[in-house]
Amino acid sequence: MFNYTFHWRPALQALPQMLQGTLVTLQLAILSMIIGVAFGVVLALMRQSKNPLIHFPATVWVEVARNTPALLQIYMAYFGLGQLGIRLDSFVALLIGITFNNAGYLAETFRGGLRAIPQTQTRAARSLGFGAYQAFTLIVLPQLFRVVFHPMTNQMVWAILMTSLGVVVGLNTDLTGVVQDLNVRTFRTFEYFAIAAVLYYLIAKFVTLGARLLAWRLFRY
Repeated sequence: MFNYTFHWRPALQALPQMLQGTLVTLQLAILSMIIGVAFGVVLALMRQSKNPLIHFPATVWVEVARNTPALLQIYMAYFGLGQLGIRLDSFVALLIGITFNNAGYLAETFRGGLRAIPQTQTRAARSLGFGAYQAFTLIVLPQLFRVVFHPMTNQMVWAILMTSLGVVVGLNTDLTGVVQDLNVRTFRTFEYFAIAAVLYYLIAKFVTLGARLLAWRLFRY
């Protein structure tokens, strides 16, 4: 029979601790996106190269990131590198794992975005005296981010949710880690994780809404 008694007051009293964990979650997600975007652009350009020495490493990165579990990638950053003598704390290992995954997905998003931009844009810029670097950064890159803005928003939400995997490598300062510690001490699993689920949902919705407002502000013309 269902005889579970809910106790919401202790869980709500722990809300400040959960909010502190939420800040760490956002910090991880934002850092992984910033670094992931930088690597993603480079990987997308490398994949367009006809030189196999440039194309092949980028392809390996993208294929591994997109076709293996994110949990495995985090394990490799924490336990795998540890076996090689490279000791990383949980925060850094999780950041590396999420960034690796983000960069792989973003690289394909950016590669599709680059294909959507006519090559005549670059040729026109070069004909006006722009160098190759100037043409890319001033003409192509702004158009690229406009094309891929909404897929990047989805990837940001995915990065936020991926931070919950930090608990498997001992991270106890993010939202899931804080909730797990509270659960171990109180055994009020449903209450704590229900509140955590609501917080993750609200964060994801806030990011999505914020991105829509930003897109309307930046791309309305």
